[in-house]
Amino acid sequence: MPTSQQDGGGERLFHGGAGDGDGDGAAVAAAARQVWVPGPVIVGAGPSGLATAACLKARGVPSLVLDKDATVAASWRERTYERLRLHLPRGFCELPLAPPFPPGTPPYPTRDQFVAYLDAYARAFAVEPRLGSRVRAASYDAAIGFWRVAAVDEAGGAGETEFLSRWLVVATGENAVAAWPAEGVGAYRGAVMHTSSYKRGDEFAGKKVLVVGCGNSGMEVSLDLCNNGAATSMVVRDKIHVLPREILGISTFGLSVFLLKWFPIKWVDALLLIFSRLILGNIEKYGLRRPKIGPLQIKCSTGKTPVLDIGALKKIKNGEIKVVPAIHCFTEDGVEFVNGCREDFDAVIFATGYKSNVPSWLKEEEFFSESDGFPRKAFPHSWRGKNGLYATGFTKRGLQGTSYDAAMIAADIARRWTKSLAGPTAAADADHHETYIAN
Repeated sequence: MPTSQQDGGGERLFHGGAGDGDGDGAAVAAAARQVWVPGPVIVGAGPSGLATAACLKARGVPSLVLDKDATVAASWRERTYERLRLHLPRGFCELPLAPPFPPGTPPYPTRDQFVAYLDAYARAFAVEPRLGSRVRAASYDAAIGFWRVAAVDEAGGAGETEFLSRWLVVATGENAVAAWPAEGVGAYRGAVMHTSSYKRGDEFAGKKVLVVGCGNSGMEVSLDLCNNGAATSMVVRDKIHVLPREILGISTFGLSVFLLKWFPIKWVDALLLIFSRLILGNIEKYGLRRPKIGPLQIKCSTGKTPVLDIGALKKIKNGEIKVVPAIHCFTEDGVEFVNGCREDFDAVIFATGYKSNVPSWLKEEEFFSESDGFPRKAFPHSWRGKNGLYATGFTKRGLQGTSYDAAMIAADIARRWTKSLAGPTAAADADHHETYIAN
């Protein structure tokens, strides 16, 4: 029976064993205790989770935010390199309902400035996530019409708690875990890391370093290594678009957004490539081959972001960053490339991106794809599934996509929330009568 009212969104605690669920719900129902959450459970306390909780609160809907890490926005705070700046101007990186960045913030905020912005955002909307709560599994129990979310207390030693809610918001995002190449590093004996562990280049001064990957992270890490005295090589396996970060003093991204209001995407791509050729020159002679499809068309179809150059290309042109082909295999002291050449390296840094972790914990196969952990529906229809399941931060459109998702989710849940308050069960809850969920 219910014994206590908890803080943080009006949870009620239920002691006793969990009952049997349908299908996969049975695997989740072994929690030591149950907590009923009147509003939605949001998994993830990054920008997506914070934005959704803030939008819900603005509409009068409480929520419970769970996150496995010990801090808000841990991916930004702990798994990014020190030199990182936002690739887009600050105006395109603001979360919904929030004031602009503080006066004096540069056009492209640093990592620490963005983290401070997120901290201030959480305080402004009184979003207090339950940190250190790793969601082990979540599934929908059709017998009671609730989501069962089993979370393990990583720090407090409180064991496992099962949260029950009519709504589940998946806000773990596109970059939940580091993506490593399938082939591994074999017999290589040197230092190996992913960019999620990379902090600063002075740790590699005087060393030969191979960066595997040529996206924005690969380019920036290579530049940082080079600026700190490392002999840097960068693997370029695929064709890529490299664009200047600014064109005639205007953000390339902002210019693209403006032009797309008036012209077809193919025309905008053509114009961007003309400007890039004039500003950057012919990059293909340096081993950076461009795809035949334009940068915006690729972004829309695959989500792959073009590289916005902040100085790495100059280092490539003068030979300070060496462009090398794909890796055939690793050796004890380095690698053998596909062209047959071998080279020794002191360290290898994988700039191979990130991936969703949703398939590892969400027991649902219709809305989310098991292959990549993304919603099966494309933007702008990727935010809502069935049975009260929602997704935010999976649009491949950055923080603007997150803001769109958060606003749509909050509006939909608030409508259902208001409707439920008119019912007898909700009225009883409002009068603080005890509610028992039969299992």
